[in-house]
Amino acid sequence: MATATAVVRQHPGRRYDHYFFSGMAILILATVFLGFARTYYLAGTFRAPLPAPIIHLHGAAFSCWILLLITQTSLVSAHRVDLHRRLGVVGFLLAAVMVVLGMLAATNALSRNFAPPGLDPLTFYVIPMSDMVIFSVFIFFAYRARFDPATHKRLIMLATISLLIAAIARWPFAWTFGKPLNGQAVICMFLLLLIAYDLWSQGKIHRATLWGSISLVAMQLLRVPLGKTAIWHAFAAWAQKLG
Repeated sequence: MATATAVVRQHPGRRYDHYFFSGMAILILATVFLGFARTYYLAGTFRAPLPAPIIHLHGAAFSCWILLLITQTSLVSAHRVDLHRRLGVVGFLLAAVMVVLGMLAATNALSRNFAPPGLDPLTFYVIPMSDMVIFSVFIFFAYRARFDPATHKRLIMLATISLLIAAIARWPFAWTFGKPLNGQAVICMFLLLLIAYDLWSQGKIHRATLWGSISLVAMQLLRVPLGKTAIWHAFAAWAQKLG
């Protein structure tokens, strides 16, 4: 009688988390630098010719977030979880400041009637505002899961990925420059990297990756149709007057 031998595949688990999440942080840093190099980083940061002081503060806070992400992934890789947790408190405070500055910067842009080609300012306003909403949700759940490293790090990564549309829409390529809707496809590529790593390392998609990716993609698909509604236009027009 033939004997069947079951072969059980051993997945790497969390063995390569340090490499993957550090690599993702560096890729995000490169994405942001490429998008804002010409108008911000290589233009002297606070001396860059930006349209309003709130945009300078907004840019500085979001840049600090990216640098903090690099620092935090490096600390975990160096097994300095104690410093990582202490610095995490600063990170959550910074995230709260970023949400406020992000909304103020979006309203300032609306008051200047700024919008990329193909979208009117009132409709475009929904994109940065929804970015702040989804970022806030991810940060909230990341804070709740701060003692669950696997969930926490994925939610922080998803929160950061949700902010990348502004940088991608400024990449010096015809396909993405000034086209936030095309930039959403690049966002999906970041999500696919996270999904692929989960499948390779664990044999399944982590629940934070799964539901976070679904939420982010749903928000991207629904926000422009929402931005074209009369209710949103009325709200945006009110915000424009305040701005």
